[in-house]
Amino acid sequence: MLRRKTVGNINFFMKKADIGLIGLAVMGENLALNMESKGFTVAVYNRTVPGIEEGVVDRFINARGAGKNFIGSTEMRDFVQSIAAPRKVFMMVKAGKPVDELIEQLIPLLEPGDIIIDGGNSHYPDTIRRTGYVESKGLLFVGTGVSGGEEGALLGPSMMPGGSPAAWPAVKEIFQAISAKVEDGTPCCDWVGEGGAGHFVKMVHNGIEYGDMQIITEAYQVMKDLLGMSADEMHEVFKEWNKGDLDSYLIEITAEILAYKDEKGEPLVEKILDTAGQKGTGKWTAVTALDFGIPLTLIGESVFARCLSAQKELRVLASQSIQGPKASFTGDKVQLIADLKDAVFGAKIISYAQGYNLMKEAANEYKWNLNYGGIALMWRGGCIIRSIFLADIKKAFETNPALENLLLDPYFKGVVEKAQAGWRRVCAAALTNGIPVPALTSALCYFDGLRTAQLPANLLQAQRDYFGAHTYERTDQPRGKFFHTNWTGRGGDTSSTTYVV
Repeated sequence: MLRRKTVGNINFFMKKADIGLIGLAVMGENLALNMESKGFTVAVYNRTVPGIEEGVVDRFINARGAGKNFIGSTEMRDFVQSIAAPRKVFMMVKAGKPVDELIEQLIPLLEPGDIIIDGGNSHYPDTIRRTGYVESKGLLFVGTGVSGGEEGALLGPSMMPGGSPAAWPAVKEIFQAISAKVEDGTPCCDWVGEGGAGHFVKMVHNGIEYGDMQIITEAYQVMKDLLGMSADEMHEVFKEWNKGDLDSYLIEITAEILAYKDEKGEPLVEKILDTAGQKGTGKWTAVTALDFGIPLTLIGESVFARCLSAQKELRVLASQSIQGPKASFTGDKVQLIADLKDAVFGAKIISYAQGYNLMKEAANEYKWNLNYGGIALMWRGGCIIRSIFLADIKKAFETNPALENLLLDPYFKGVVEKAQAGWRRVCAAALTNGIPVPALTSALCYFDGLRTAQLPANLLQAQRDYFGAHTYERTDQPRGKFFHTNWTGRGGDTSSTTYVV
């Protein structure tokens, strides 16, 4: 038993902590309990805001942390001094200004070689900036994505660390001990790369999560509004889907949600207001894709679908005055449900293909050496987007580390080609009947666009040259040679700068 002393109601252990954690909200509290359960002594601290966040450490130490190896502090200096060198300080606070404020408070209290860890959903450019800044002070910085929600934090999350490479050996044991494990015991955590690489991969993870959730909700709406299925009937479909290729956390919880009844014995899901919230990581993913020129269409549509859902009053008003087709299905219901499964599976693969395409572009831009198969392994357990076919993604990149696009892998090429017939029937039926399916259709359009050697951008570029003298390349001339045409006879020979591709 560790010796301890008590100041007020806070337990101070005489042995120094292996790691310190700041921020005892849902994720932080559960991560602290996870660390302690793996044999580590954890120092805990929470900022004190009069009238809002008072006595948080005291309550934790005397409730969920009672009798366990925690060192509680109500002063930042005491907290830092209770951690063994090199100190590892894990921050679980709201992204943005609070992270920078904490870093400024910690730097004067730390010593060279100590490590500051940001485990929140920080934007990757902030992590790049913070890594350089903290290193300039003689310290090390880790920005790690943590996925899995409350349950994952407690039982084993997926973790995606990046930042100062010299910090990894010092935090590896703790990170891999607390992370989720796949079947053979491999931890769902490994070093991602320098600077903001870890938070970038977590951002893409969250973008794919947006896409997965939107795809599932579109399938739900087709079942409900076109096929007239009850929540119990839909529960059975999702439960069955979770036994095959679609086996995943989000499909699993969807089945459970549809089966859940309220106090009146009625489906709770039907009484939840149809306005979706978001914290910004999906938007970051879409904006980053625009910055890099990567067609992240499915995730972009998923973000916009949440934005449209938030305009509840406008949608209600529009529904009372704008007329569209009345949903009516007279075909084979069993076949359409089978087609829906293909559509969901095909669209999910597109979402991952686009996400990996964005990661490859970022790796080129920032000179990150990303292990794409390893990233799939990190997502196999603990995280929100964990699914059975991540093993196939890992295999695809192990077979061909230079794989340009997931759809060029023989396995994924084959399954999407097989799924497309049912996928097309679902999109056609939904659009004919006025059921919005932006993610399913945008994913299908990406698939068709990717496999089209000749897109109509030749006409688009002619338009740009016509009104803005933006130039164009010719199919009968070498790439890199640009031309301008005086389309009206009234213009000159002066052209604008060449276009960016």
